Amino acid sequence: MELLHSKIIGEGKPLLILHGFLGMSDNWKTLGNQYAKQGFQVHLVDQRNHGKSFHANQFDYDTLASDVLYYMERWQLAQAAIIGHSMGGKTAMQIASSQPQYVEKLLVADIAPKYYPPHHQYIIDALGHLDFDQISSRKEADEVLAQHLSEFGIRQFLLKNLHWVEPGKLGLRFNFEVLRDRMEEIGDSIDATATYSGPSLFLRGDRSEYILPSDYSGIKRHFPNAIIETVNNAGHWLHAENPKQFFEKSTEFLNS
Repeated sequence: MELLHSKIIGEGKPLLILHGFLGMSDNWKTLGNQYAKQGFQVHLVDQRNHGKSFHANQFDYDTLASDVLYYMERWQLAQAAIIGHSMGGKTAMQIASSQPQYVEKLLVADIAPKYYPPHHQYIIDALGHLDFDQISSRKEADEVLAQHLSEFGIRQFLLKNLHWVEPGKLGLRFNFEVLRDRMEEIGDSIDATATYSGPSLFLRGDRSEYILPSDYSGIKRHFPNAIIETVNNAGHWLHAENPKQFFEKSTEFLNS
């Protein structure tokens, strides 16, 4: 079994952070440094097919959870607090409900345990227009994406994945082909009978539609001790849009 790539910051109680779809551990570097100053050993983890972690055809939440559990065993982490955003939140829920002994506290950022129909297709379609035989700079890649994707912030988020595959040849860090073909699995719900009774915090963005009041009962059914709170002036990328309030609410929970 292959080991997930990570960046480890600080010393203290283990805290794993799992990024969202098409993201990577580097998205959490600023907050990771802040958690480290609070006395945590922060593991910023790249999930499979993302960041600097390995690429593989298998891609579902059972597999993503197994990757993280193997990572914890290899790093001899008997238990950790876990923060997961979006897809990473689903991975975290899967770990907590299947192997609760590994999870001290669960913090889920802007995702519910329910099924989400595929809704990233417009992003995938835009990425499909990137031809790295023709593109030789970040600026050129942005110009191509801008023809199909008007949101500047989303383009900048995606372009963080650009890297030099070899001298003079750009590429994307994430496994585009597998992620494009596994859209259904990314929206999958957690198992209908899955539960985790440990301390849980669900943070939602006030401008996001990923967690609605109608989802609260489902969250409580799977996570009976869950607290549900709202981060103001934030959409789905709440940790980036209002990092101050996200950090305050998350550290209050992690230190409680």
